[in-house]
Amino acid sequence: MDPEMQKQSTTSSGFTVLQVPATMHTQSSIKAFFYIAQMTLRILVIAFTLAGAITMITSDQSITVFGIAMDARYNYSASFRFNVVVNFVVCGLCLQSVVLVIVLNRPKSNPKNYFYLLLHDLVNMLLLLSGVSAAMAIGYVGRFGQQKTGWIAICDGVQKFCDKIMVSIVLSFLAVIFLLLLTVISAYKLKSLPN
Repeated sequence: MDPEMQKQSTTSSGFTVLQVPATMHTQSSIKAFFYIAQMTLRILVIAFTLAGAITMITSDQSITVFGIAMDARYNYSASFRFNVVVNFVVCGLCLQSVVLVIVLNRPKSNPKNYFYLLLHDLVNMLLLLSGVSAAMAIGYVGRFGQQKTGWIAICDGVQKFCDKIMVSIVLSFLAVIFLLLLTVISAYKLKSLPN
């Protein structure tokens, strides 16, 4: 323990007692809170992006209309395929960032490296947001159609397909929110560093 941080006091029985200032307890509890929050949010991002991708991949549905078999598949739309790829990429990058957070939490690591973690989370958030937005645009047309352009809604016929696509989009949007929280945490951590 740092000698400057210790205070000594002598009790009536003659024993010397070391007192640790309250700020040291507060700093370690704040560091533990940030570590737990970082790890929890990263695990949630990994789980939600993986679940979003798997839900979209398994959304295929086949129906028969007037004796004609029709398939609704996620891979018929470039936007849905893009969303699946982005979810897998962000999931993999967040797995790598878990290792980075563990390394940054070591006592001898340079806390200024949180800047790279902030950039990492920001890029992941923007990448995932672009994939989700593309999927949501096509999902909206599939559910409600677009009368002015002549696109009809298909969700009346393939309800299971549309429901799974919507669940996938919601899961991905939740992962975007978790990534936003991670960028805020990393930014706060950088702001609180001594100059």
